[in-house]
Amino acid sequence: MLAAILALCGTTVMNSCKDSGQKAAPTAQVVETQAQPETYLTAIDRYLVDTIGSCYSPGQHCIPYAIVVGVDSATTDDIKVWGDFWVFNYNQDGDTLKCCSGGNHPGLVHLTKGQGGYEVTAFDAVGDGSEFLPTARRIFGSRFNDFKAVQADENTRERARADVIAQYVQQYHLTARFYQDYGWPAKPIPGIASGD
Repeated sequence: MLAAILALCGTTVMNSCKDSGQKAAPTAQVVETQAQPETYLTAIDRYLVDTIGSCYSPGQHCIPYAIVVGVDSATTDDIKVWGDFWVFNYNQDGDTLKCCSGGNHPGLVHLTKGQGGYEVTAFDAVGDGSEFLPTARRIFGSRFNDFKAVQADENTRERARADVIAQYVQQYHLTARFYQDYGWPAKPIPGIASGD
């Protein structure tokens, strides 16, 4: 049975890693209010924006999302979150968020929880090319079949991506109604494009 839990955003636009000096905007999940304390997911979002998203060609908005495959929170010294993690940078052009860079980073995130909140301490990333399957099997272990199911489910990934974009647009009061990958038609942002 698929144990994947939707946490927060398929064609991926891959660009080389650059140090642009620009700081990507935080995701909607990173912005905290007193009613919404930090969770391990907001710490993962922050890590994805600051550490991974900043390596791509910069955009006006950096919006990560995760599809969580499994969590081991038996100890607060090493919380483990296995997932399919994505980061996309966008520039707004009129009413459309146009994807300018981004990519997929599956693996295992290690976190600690202290008085200051959650902090990512390490990321075991699945390798590229011929290293993909061996490292994915090693990192995901007994969760490997769940990970494969998540990777194969393009519709769920795209729904998650669209939902997180909608949250971001609402959080930051953007005028965007659509999002678009290079070379593909623009897609409506759920609940926003229709004016709902």
